[in-house]
Amino acid sequence: MLDFAYSLRNLFSKKDKELKLFLKNILGCKPKNISVYRLALIHKSFIHKDGKGNKMNNERLEYLGDTVLSTIVGDYLFKKYPYQGEGFLTEMRSKIVSRASLNKLAHKIGLSNHIKYSKDNFSQFLSMDGDAFEAIVGAMYLDKGYDFTYNVIAKKIFSIYLDIDTLEKTDWNYKSKIIDWGQKTKQKISFQVVETIETYSRKQYKVQVFIDEVGSETAIDFSIKAAEQLAAEKTFKKLQQENIINE
Repeated sequence: MLDFAYSLRNLFSKKDKELKLFLKNILGCKPKNISVYRLALIHKSFIHKDGKGNKMNNERLEYLGDTVLSTIVGDYLFKKYPYQGEGFLTEMRSKIVSRASLNKLAHKIGLSNHIKYSKDNFSQFLSMDGDAFEAIVGAMYLDKGYDFTYNVIAKKIFSIYLDIDTLEKTDWNYKSKIIDWGQKTKQKISFQVVETIETYSRKQYKVQVFIDEVGSETAIDFSIKAAEQLAAEKTFKKLQQENIINE
């Protein structure tokens, strides 16, 4: 444990004051165990090992944070919309925890500036900011517990940085939209998992959209459904730019 903390402290030593200030602004108080937050900010592309040669990155914290965040968002929406049905709540949760939404939140709160990552092949790390956001949630949960984490996420970050009313009106289901377009134009729309990426703690799925069996846009996420949505959105917007879809 001492090797773990010492290694992380050395890695962040140059900007540790900035990190501590960032965490204090977000949490509203000093963290008890700053090492777990440091770990949450190490992307898997950044090769770093502890004193015993073990690889160190945020994948396990991301896994934990994904679970905690999903519970917090479900709790938050259940309280905010007391008369809405399960379908509405599920779609709203999907919108909030989507990689696109979490990437934006990470940028807005300044989290992106503190992530350690490899500059090589940066374009491949499209979900890096959202992944780090989930990892920070996991770190917060370990450091402060569920109630504290809920208050920070739901009552501070969401209330300041998330426009929930605009998000409610956003037409998020691009998969349905592009399938409807395909039916209207008599073109076959399909989604295929073209690659499964093994990570330290979770699988990622690369999904590609096919239009009449011709490959279009691709996207990567931790679930096939989420990757399908992202790939559908990219394809839909590309077709809009090319004036093939007009709406």
